Amino acid sequence: MPRRLLARTAWLCLAGSLAGHAWALPSYTEVRADFRPSETWILSRDGEPLQRLRTDSAARRGNWTPLADISPALRMALVLSEDQRFYAHSGVDWAAVTAAAWGNLWNSRTRGASTITMQLAGLLDEDWRQSGGGRSVTQKLGQAVAAQRLERSWRKDQILEAYLNLVPFRGEIVGIDALSRSLFGKAPHGLDMQEAAIAAALVRAPNASAQRVAQRACGVWGDMLQAQSSASRPRQKNSQNPSPDQGEHPVETVRCEVLEWQVSQILQQRRWPASEGEAPHFARQWLQRVPDSRKAAAVRTSLRADVQRVALQSLKQHLLELSGRNVEDGAVVVLDNASGEVLAWVGSSGSLSQAQEVDGVLARRQPGSTLKPFLYAQAIAEKRLTAASLIEDSAAQIRTANGLYIPQNYDRSFKGWVSARTALGASLNVPAVRTLVMVTPDAFFEQLQALGLRLPESGGYYGYSLALGSSEVTLLDLTNAYRALANQGLYTPVAWGSAARPAALRAVDAGAAFVVGDMLADRNARAMTFGLDSVLATRFWTAVKTGTSKDMRDNWVVGWSARYTVGVWVGNASGASMHSVSGASGAAPVWAEVMGHLHARQPSRPPQPPVGVAQQAVRYGADPVTGVPPESARQEWFLPGTAQAEFQMGGAGSQVAAGAGRILQPVDGSVLALDPDIPPSRQRVQLRARAGEARETAQWRWRVAGETVPANRRALGQGAQAQWFPWPGRHRIELVAADGRVLDSVQIEVRGAGVR
Repeated sequence: MPRRLLARTAWLCLAGSLAGHAWALPSYTEVRADFRPSETWILSRDGEPLQRLRTDSAARRGNWTPLADISPALRMALVLSEDQRFYAHSGVDWAAVTAAAWGNLWNSRTRGASTITMQLAGLLDEDWRQSGGGRSVTQKLGQAVAAQRLERSWRKDQILEAYLNLVPFRGEIVGIDALSRSLFGKAPHGLDMQEAAIAAALVRAPNASAQRVAQRACGVWGDMLQAQSSASRPRQKNSQNPSPDQGEHPVETVRCEVLEWQVSQILQQRRWPASEGEAPHFARQWLQRVPDSRKAAAVRTSLRADVQRVALQSLKQHLLELSGRNVEDGAVVVLDNASGEVLAWVGSSGSLSQAQEVDGVLARRQPGSTLKPFLYAQAIAEKRLTAASLIEDSAAQIRTANGLYIPQNYDRSFKGWVSARTALGASLNVPAVRTLVMVTPDAFFEQLQALGLRLPESGGYYGYSLALGSSEVTLLDLTNAYRALANQGLYTPVAWGSAARPAALRAVDAGAAFVVGDMLADRNARAMTFGLDSVLATRFWTAVKTGTSKDMRDNWVVGWSARYTVGVWVGNASGASMHSVSGASGAAPVWAEVMGHLHARQPSRPPQPPVGVAQQAVRYGADPVTGVPPESARQEWFLPGTAQAEFQMGGAGSQVAAGAGRILQPVDGSVLALDPDIPPSRQRVQLRARAGEARETAQWRWRVAGETVPANRRALGQGAQAQWFPWPGRHRIELVAADGRVLDSVQIEVRGAGVR
């Protein structure tokens, strides 16, 4: 007894000078309020959890767990292991201090006698925390004073709860929630006696070997069994529990050996992934673009939980249906037209993908024909075309600095004369390239830039292939550019959080945006390629466009309704080609299902035309050869000053003079090569022309002009068809009427050995 009093007196005298600092300890309420998990929950706009993402790389902490939600077995194990008289002392266990004081009081390093309350004081104030060399006498005394202060202002259950939530376990794991989920794969309330014993053992030696942890856990487990046994029978006086480290417990040795194997397995596991949920890619982007979100345990975002889940499920289901066609990746993004907020963001197909960490919403890929609406909108705004203008869909060879550019349609066939409406709706390539020739690649490049499509190269770099989507864009930027069309040509960036939103910029003429939207909503216009009853034909108003990149590597569908814009990409993150997957079979079903969900209970009506945009009846003249008009008469939308009632097949203005003819073969700009294996006298070039309304074909004459061509070879024959004996050099072939007028001409080049 004198020893205990002397030790207590010495501790109290030395602790007097530290009392002031200890009074600065926080309250239980402050500690709990300041606690921050290492995870952030991404919530929907309605507060529904969608994604958990780790945001603190320094330590792994779960949620604060109330004591009532912690396994009773763990509470027992911790008290038996760390502080058997926890509920009896007032912060300092003087009996334990007496046992250790004489051997350690005046040493620079001390050990033993630390109660749970003293350890909590060290967790709350780093001045009392144990360093790599152990705790000094000053730290021990500070802990003692702080512990007594805590005991006066905190309840025992609050002390134990805070300790279990703040104590470091193994490695980076801090707190019981992180430990339970990382090592045992369950919530703290589900820990059994063996797991509780292992957890308690890790408190004393968090980074010890598996064998050492197992030995200590076996001792704790034995104490727990003995405590249970004692509680079930009348207490005996002067009974003492054996030390946990001595292994004197009613536990069979073989069970300790089994526990050692179990510990070795558990310590190697990390069952709590750093990210879990239904919106991993969006969560990363939100936390990156809205930095304040990283400070909160849970943040509300713009996502709609129902739309996110439908988009994810639809993408996965459809990719499973495409099994065997070498396609495993996809992405979906849904934007609110008015606000620009992201309502759904599916970056990958998840477990179906071998590259599920790649965010398909932000990956740069070739957009194919999805750029065509912006091209036609620009041509209409510049009054180079109207939706009713005729454009020839035929073989074309366009001279460029790098040679001839020869565009082809998706089905490798040509449709003849078609209106701009049909050309866009049916996604014909040659008319789009002819339109870009009028607009020029540089001007179209500037148009795409104004719509937020940040192309890495210049318009001259892409050339005329830009009309067919040879550049690379992201699904997010492309969908937001379509959103500008939905907003009558006004562009704003995608909205993130509560940041100030910039003023809308005029990117496309309002009338042109309206007309193009009407063209993309016309199921008759796309019937030539997709049929009247395709998956793109929704039961409510939508404007939609498909796109497929070179070699079928990327498949897109982007479109909008009165309120939403939805973009879908399907392909492979590796860039591998798909097998027989088109816009209608790849991305379109996902787009239609998501759009259908958005408008399951909400109508989508056609937009009202801007001021000055009006409809007028149009009709088309008959084809001079077939006698049938290329398209039926209809009502068509026109910008102010562009209305026209009648259209004829012909040149740039879709007008030709009566009686005129047109050379169909060879195509202007053709380069012909003589075959060295065929005798020159047997080689011929077929000449073919189409007649005008007068049908004066019998009086037509063909002639060729070229310095290398002998005079007797310059007259080529008469009529709508003839043959020409090719001659090396550059030539102009002319179609001449009976009165000497040149009806049409083409420039060609013949290459090969000289001809005698």
